[in-house]
Amino acid sequence: MQIKQITSAFSALGLEPFSRITLVDMADFTGVHMPPFPPDCAALILGLNAPDGAGLAGVTQSLQAVYPLDFTLQLLGLDGQLQLVTVAQLSEKKGQALYVPALGPGYSFEAFQEIIAHLRAPEDGCPWDKEQTHLSLRKHLLEESYELLAALDEQDPEKMREEFGDLLLQIVLNAQIASESGEFNMAGVLKGIHDKIVRRHPHVFGETQVDGVGQVLANWEKIKAGERKKDGQLHKGVLDGLPLVLPALTQAQEFQDRAARVGFDWPEIGGVLAKVREEIEEVRQATSPEELTDELGDLFFALVNLARWKKIDAESAVRAASLKFKKRFKYVENRVQEMGRLMPEMALDELDELWNQAKRSRE
Repeated sequence: MQIKQITSAFSALGLEPFSRITLVDMADFTGVHMPPFPPDCAALILGLNAPDGAGLAGVTQSLQAVYPLDFTLQLLGLDGQLQLVTVAQLSEKKGQALYVPALGPGYSFEAFQEIIAHLRAPEDGCPWDKEQTHLSLRKHLLEESYELLAALDEQDPEKMREEFGDLLLQIVLNAQIASESGEFNMAGVLKGIHDKIVRRHPHVFGETQVDGVGQVLANWEKIKAGERKKDGQLHKGVLDGLPLVLPALTQAQEFQDRAARVGFDWPEIGGVLAKVREEIEEVRQATSPEELTDELGDLFFALVNLARWKKIDAESAVRAASLKFKKRFKYVENRVQEMGRLMPEMALDELDELWNQAKRSRE
């Protein structure tokens, strides 16, 4: 950027020389999907009329990922005149500089980190937050994860937005605690996952060619094996490293997914269905509680594999079935209460009729 171009744009837009503003060149928008600046800070985009510029369509696309379509910007036209334009109108315009006002406080990751650091501040922080440790926060991390899963199951966007925020709070709070003790900081967390994503996606960020999801996953396992070898983890297998505290169905499906990535899988779904039938028969033939427990476990595992083949998340499917049962059972309870009766005193065929009503009900 040339100083003359910057001072000219500041003057035309009436900006103070020391305003909190990010200077961005048009070239910074080439191939990006998000704005290359924090939205709680104003930005001045220069070089719009450069011959090799990405064009305002590229700027519009990245701004739309964060800013509302009716958000007002200031465009310095080619004639030196200021125009008020919305994000939605921007792609149709031409100009030499674009001023993007701050979206408002609290819209950037950096601002959120500051809020969390303030909560932990020794003098004016929150007494509860200051007492927390990685271990004390463990239960809250688990609770927030399950609340987010519930929101996902309900397909409630507003609730999902809120629960993602609650989960992010746990992540940033743990990173702040680690930073204070010198273990690691959020910059290290971001850099680590950034490098891992780039390293494990050579078909996106490198020259590797792939043919479908299966090859992507196979390459993923090869890359992970190389990482383990580099780290000296020669005896760590494909199934190692998966947390044992995962819900049983999720754990089973992840084991099966990982094994399939290295070729340990049925060649077609017929083998999966045959295995389910085999396990059902073995459940029928079980002669002791211990044997029945073992065979039921095998049956559940086979059913999870069937779900995997059908691209269904087993954990979510069973959770949905449980919630459906709860809803229908509640209907039966309410009807029994309306009838002035007690459920234990009713015949099974009466309860079954109410259950069928619940199945037909839209309540």
